[in-house]
Amino acid sequence: MRSDVIRTGLEHSAVRGLMKGMGYTDEEMYKPLIGVANSWNEIVPGHMNLDKIADAVKAGIRIAGGTPMEFGVIGVCDGLAMGHEGMKYSLVTRELIADSVECMAKAHALDALVLIPNCDKIVPAMLMAAARINIPTVIVSGGPMRAGRYKGKDISVTQLFEGAGAVLGGKITEEELYELEEVACPGCGSCAGMFTANSMNSLTEAIGMGLPGNGTIPSTDGARIRLAKHAGMKVMELLEKNICPRDIMTKQAFANAMAVDMALGCSTNTALHIPAIAHEAKVDFDIEMLNEVSARTPHITMLAPAQADPVNGIYHHMQDLNEAGGIPAVLKELAKKNLIDTSVMTVTGKTMAENIEKAVNMNETVIHPIDKPYHETGGIAVLKGNLAPDGAVVKQAAVDPDAWTFEGPARVFECEDDAVKTLLEGGVKKGEVVVIRNEGPKGGPGMREMLTATATVCGMGMGKDIALITDGRFSGASRGACIGHVSPEGASGGVIGLLKDGDIISIDIPGHKLDVKLSDEEIAARRAAWKEPKRNLEGYLARYAKLVSSADEGAIIK
Repeated sequence: MRSDVIRTGLEHSAVRGLMKGMGYTDEEMYKPLIGVANSWNEIVPGHMNLDKIADAVKAGIRIAGGTPMEFGVIGVCDGLAMGHEGMKYSLVTRELIADSVECMAKAHALDALVLIPNCDKIVPAMLMAAARINIPTVIVSGGPMRAGRYKGKDISVTQLFEGAGAVLGGKITEEELYELEEVACPGCGSCAGMFTANSMNSLTEAIGMGLPGNGTIPSTDGARIRLAKHAGMKVMELLEKNICPRDIMTKQAFANAMAVDMALGCSTNTALHIPAIAHEAKVDFDIEMLNEVSARTPHITMLAPAQADPVNGIYHHMQDLNEAGGIPAVLKELAKKNLIDTSVMTVTGKTMAENIEKAVNMNETVIHPIDKPYHETGGIAVLKGNLAPDGAVVKQAAVDPDAWTFEGPARVFECEDDAVKTLLEGGVKKGEVVVIRNEGPKGGPGMREMLTATATVCGMGMGKDIALITDGRFSGASRGACIGHVSPEGASGGVIGLLKDGDIISIDIPGHKLDVKLSDEEIAARRAAWKEPKRNLEGYLARYAKLVSSADEGAIIK
């Protein structure tokens, strides 16, 4: 056992004494030591139940003959951080969390890990840590929030983010917005739609690092507690068989995850996190691979915040996907056309084929059959052109088809705050392209989500009439013609940093193109006159800005 280096031999008497000081018995001390990394806190709704998840995990570990040792990691709530300086501190915590898990596991010679995340950056951070440390590991999330109910319809936090625009647009009253606040988020869990947290929890399952059900079982169900107990038991089996994360997170497994990403219409933030996880797993990854997978993978689910189902007008949420059969049923549909590699190993100790053998699609309204998809291609697209030579990302599944091609004059803003202020004042006209720059990984720093901007536009009912482009990123709750991750970013001298009001921008989502109608000579002249924006940075953000890579590389620290 790895932990033998700290607990055996005369020279480690002090270690044994310290453990006994915490109440560990000799019987516990000489069993495998299993780290339980828990991101529980009282700030994030998706994390408020993780104490119970951790208790269940520890019970499972003890059942299977191990000794659990719990420790905490931080977690930022993107919802609470949205629309102010706090959003600069969201993405940057991904590296802090991965680093802290590495430090705890290595410093204490832990034999294996169970990692408990539930929200946007915490899930990819723990996948990154698992790949980096490469000891037997299972990831188990806290589960999605159930949808709220308002006037007989399922709703989620999306309606609240779009509330200000809806009030200003005369679609609802302030009293109705308050009523929505009371019911939109009925309890704990990661927000109820296919936002970033649920996207990453689903892909954790698809890549093989979470047990079946990890992505979709609601947070409040007894099945979620049972899943956590099984995660604790299963990590002991992985330890016995010495099955490690890099045995699971192979190139084929990443291809499976991308296929599920496309089938589900996941958040564009997956295009930021998958490359970062692949980097830690030592798997070659090029962002263009997303288009390759998208081209062959049909989009077979339509979950909020994307469009309502065109047949019944209902918005589907994570609980609906779970009841329809969850990620195993999605994988089963994809396997029918050999769109995934079912031979890959998973944390069940079995292959993907074995995991999905008995999976059934129990609701073909929620999970469309593979030969009757919503769209023939996947939910995410990478766009390139002279405005984004290294790529930009759009969640095409959340864009009205009428806006898949868009051309109009640029309205350029140096930060999200200025753009939102102008939008709220009605200062942006239909047909214009809002450009928000200097919000990338380096320029933000921290690559803020632009949900306040997109929600304002959609809340005002202008989702098809105004496009948004940014070197920052968009929340999984965003919808409409929103293109993010523009690379190179403005702060690195990218073309987005050279734009002026009135420049004509052309968006062609089906053609994967993003261009500005400027000659090469004009772009070169503007670049020659360009100066890097001045920023007064200190603390962690200053260090982050110096070390972070571009969005197309996953905003990793180099």
